[in-house]
Formats: sequence, C-alpha cells, structure tokens
Amino acid sequence: DERSRFWTVYQKVASQHDNEFLEHYDSDMDIVLIFSGLFSAVNTAFINTMGPSNATTTDALLTQIITLMVMNSHGTPITDSYPLPAPPAYSNGQIWFQTLAYASLSFSLLAAFGAVLGKQW
Repeated sequence: DERSRFWTVYQKVASQHDNEFLEHYDSDMDIVLIFSGLFSAVNTAFINTMGPSNATTTDALLTQIITLMVMNSHGTPITDSYPLPAPPAYSNGQIWFQTLAYASLSFSLLAAFGAVLGKQW
C-alpha cells in the first residue's frame, strides 16, 4: 500500500532529523551550562570583594568588649555608649557597577536554569 509506505519512510526521516536536532542542541545546552557556571562563579567572587569590609566592624566590637571588660574589672561604672563606626559611603560609580554585577549574575543563573529545563524537556 502506497500510504503505508509513505508514513514509514516519513517516520524514519522524521526520527533521524529529530535525533540530529536533539544531539545538536543538547551539546549547545551543555556549553551554555558550563559557561554560565564559570561566569557565575567568577562574578560571585567579584561581588564578594566589592562589599564592605567586616574587619572595621569586628575591630570596633572587639575594642568595645575589651574596654568594657577593663572597666568592669576596675569597678568603674559603665556609663558611656560606644557607637559602631558608620559604614563607608558608596559613590555612584560603585553603585552602578554593583547593580550591573548583580544583574549579570541574575541573567547568568537564568540562562543556566533555562538550559537545565531545556535538557530535561
């Protein structure tokens, strides 16, 4: 029968085309996953270095603790309050740079999420 033969040939050609298509895009999604993972790791490292240093706050807290312990050991009443140092102010350039860094990290993670969804589909 002519119709039956047409559909078997069609099925064979369509399966071959689909398999080639899936192999091609599966390898492309692997590349996207690798690139976005590496990019996200490097970007996260830069974001961590851009933040304020916790050393100044830690130093101020340790100084307060030591001062209070010394005052307590001498029997001196604790009457003063010791405010923490103000965090450093950021310039407009730093704010823009951090905004772009967080946006690029978000898009990189979104690309990785899309590639994972594509591979599982």
